[in-house]
Amino acid sequence: MNKENKNIEDIEEFEDEDVLEVKEGRVIEALPAALFRVKFNSDGKELICFLKGKIKIFKIKILVGDKVLVEIDPYGGRGRIIRRL
Repeated sequence: MNKENKNIEDIEEFEDEDVLEVKEGRVIEALPAALFRVKFNSDGKELICFLKGKIKIFKIKILVGDKVLVEIDPYGGRGRIIRRL
C-alpha cells in the first residue's frame, strides 16, 4: 500500500464519522445577525440556528412560524438552516 492510498482511506474514514443530523422544526424567534431560535417537532428542543450560505445569497426570507430543515453538528453547537419548507 503506497502513501497516497493510505491518505485517501483516512479521508474516507473521517467523512463517514462526520455525519450531520437533519431535523425539521419551526422558527419561534428571529434574533439579530441572521440568527433564529428553532423548536424541533420531534423532541421539543430549542436551538439557535444560522442560515446556510445559499439561502443568504438568494435572499430567501425566513420568518417567525416558518417550517425549516436544520442540520445539527455532532458537537452540539449551533444548527444551520438548510431549507425553508
